[in-house]
Amino acid sequence: MRLNCNPYYETKFGAAYLGNSLELMAGILDESIDLICTSPPFALVRKKEYGNVDADEYVEWFKDYAAHFYRILKPTGSLVIDIGGSWIKGMPVRSLYHFELVVALCKPKEKGGLGFYLAQELYWYNPAKLPTPAEWVTIRRERVKDSVNTIWWLSKEPHPKANNRRVLKPYSDAMKNLLKNGYTPNLRPSGHDISNKFGKDRGGAIPPNIIDGRCNTNKEEIGQQTFIQETLFEDLVQPVNVISASNTASNDYYQRRCKQEGFKPHPARFPQALPKFVINLCTEPGDIVLEPFAGSNMTGRVAETLQRRWLAFEIDENYIKSSKLRFEENAPLVVEPPADLPPIRIENADHNQLLELGLF
Repeated sequence: MRLNCNPYYETKFGAAYLGNSLELMAGILDESIDLICTSPPFALVRKKEYGNVDADEYVEWFKDYAAHFYRILKPTGSLVIDIGGSWIKGMPVRSLYHFELVVALCKPKEKGGLGFYLAQELYWYNPAKLPTPAEWVTIRRERVKDSVNTIWWLSKEPHPKANNRRVLKPYSDAMKNLLKNGYTPNLRPSGHDISNKFGKDRGGAIPPNIIDGRCNTNKEEIGQQTFIQETLFEDLVQPVNVISASNTASNDYYQRRCKQEGFKPHPARFPQALPKFVINLCTEPGDIVLEPFAGSNMTGRVAETLQRRWLAFEIDENYIKSSKLRFEENAPLVVEPPADLPPIRIENADHNQLLELGLF
C-alpha cells in the first residue's frame, strides 16, 4: 500500500512516513487495514519531550484519531492500544483517563461513542519500570511500584480475525513430564472434572493475556503456566493478559547506532514482545499493519520480519530518521522469522502484479 506522498524510507514489506498521522491517515482507503498496533503518548503528570496531552483533555484529543482508525480498519480488523496509567498530580491516587478512553471508544455510535468492541484487555508487565511517583512509593511508602501498562484490544466486530495457536507458549518441564508419563483423570476440589484429554500434546500451551518477553528462560515468569496437581492443565490455562518485557536495553543495536550517528533514541520504545504477540495473534502473512505513532518503529521492524505489510507514521523527523537504523542490512532481527511459512501470493495493486511472500 502506498500513500499519495513519498515515504521517508521503504523496505520489502513496508514504508515509513514523516508527518501528522491524522493527515496521513486521510490518504488510506476505507476498510483496508488489518491491524493498528500503537502506543500513543500517555497522559502523564510530567511532560515528556515527545509530547503528551493532559488527562482531562485526552479522550477528546484521541477521538479524532479513533474515528480514522474505525474507518480504515477492515470489519475483521483489530485496534490494539498500549496505554499507561497516570496519577493525579499531588495525590497518591490514580487517574481514570485510560478507563474513560476505552468507555468512550466502545460506546455505541448512537450514544456518542466510536462503536468499537472491547475484545480483551492485555497487560504489559515491565519489570524495569522506575518506582514512581517517588513521593508515594519510595519516600512515604504509601503505594507499590506501578509496573503494568494496560493494552486495550478493540475490534469493529465481536469476532475479529485472531488465532491463539499462533502465540502458543512452550510447555513447562512439568507439563512435558506429564505428557511423557501420562495423567490419571481426577476431580478437582472446585468440582471441575479433569479428563485425560488434557494430557494430549497440542504443540504448546495457550498463552495467557500477559505478554511474556523476558529472555531468561530459566526463571519463573509472569504468565508462565505451571503444573500443580490441584489446578487445571496448561492446555486449559487461557493466554494471560500480561506482557512481561522490559524496554530499557542500553546497548542494543538501535541504541549503539543512534549513538554512532548522533541521534537521540526515542525514550519510550516498545519491547519487541508486544508487537510480536499482537501481530501473530491478529494477522497472517501479507496482512497490513499500521503504527500511527511509530517512534523508533519497533512495530514496523517486527512486522517486516513476520512478513506482514506495514505502514508507520511519525511526526518527529529525528525519531523517524533514527528508526531507519533498525532496517540496516547488518541489523540483527528483533524476533525470529517464521520457520515454516509457505510462500503466498498477494496482489500488489500499485504495480499491477503479484508479490510472492516466503522465507527470506
